[in-house]
Amino acid sequence: MEYKTLAKNFKIPVIGLGTFGIGGFVKTDFSKDEKSIKAIKNAIELGYSHIDTAELYGAGHTEELIGNAIKDLDRSKIIITSKVFKTNLMYDNVIASCKKSLEKLKTNFIDIYLVHAPNPEIPLEETMRALDYLIEQKLVKFIGVSNFSVEQMKDAQKYSRNKIVANQIPYNLATRNKCHISNCLNMESEIIPYCQENDIMIMAYRPIERGFLLKPNPLLDNLSEKYGKTKAQIAINWLVSKKNIITISKSTNIEHLKENLGSIGWSLSQEDKKLLDETRFESPGL
Repeated sequence: MEYKTLAKNFKIPVIGLGTFGIGGFVKTDFSKDEKSIKAIKNAIELGYSHIDTAELYGAGHTEELIGNAIKDLDRSKIIITSKVFKTNLMYDNVIASCKKSLEKLKTNFIDIYLVHAPNPEIPLEETMRALDYLIEQKLVKFIGVSNFSVEQMKDAQKYSRNKIVANQIPYNLATRNKCHISNCLNMESEIIPYCQENDIMIMAYRPIERGFLLKPNPLLDNLSEKYGKTKAQIAINWLVSKKNIITISKSTNIEHLKENLGSIGWSLSQEDKKLLDETRFESPGL
């Protein structure tokens, strides 16, 4: 595994395990619990040490499955990112949400705790004050945001005594400055440069845009043949080659998990990176 520095010499893997859909999407699904726990354990055995989740996922059940998967493992070797949902951003609700997540995850701290999405109806000052409290109580190590614009990140930092270390956004070859989330319309032109200048890690989720980047494409097809890598590996390598960008990729398939790990340990040439930078990959769903 390759690593980047998040903050205070805290190393984070460039590829993390996404868990949205494991144990349900926004509703709980108990039907594949045994397989889900096994899939998370398999991922950890393969070398995935960063697990990304949220209280929203599976209505809390995803965190329970992760807790069961890691309960007998060395917690110090696993990084957990979780998120508080946008309806729970009042001071008391943030703290209550974090404690529920800790209970479900069967751990006494969360490494990185993010605001899942901004909520204009709840004062951000309330939210950040609660996140400061969670750090002071050592319930979380680091705090960050998800799906925040530059202005929203600036506001969050203004109200916090602790550094915003990450912003999780749906960035990939296809999205760039186009996105289904209004706060993330200017990822490449505004959000990413701001984060790079201010030492904020970008956690890029949906690195292959839900399979769109696996479809026939002349450039990706040519690069796949040139490097002997799959199109998913080309897309992920391009992402994590960039300053202050890591990625979160969800899979329970062991072959796909192995394939994603094959995205690192080699490099695209500067010419090919530039070619990918300058090529438009337009997803019709955006």
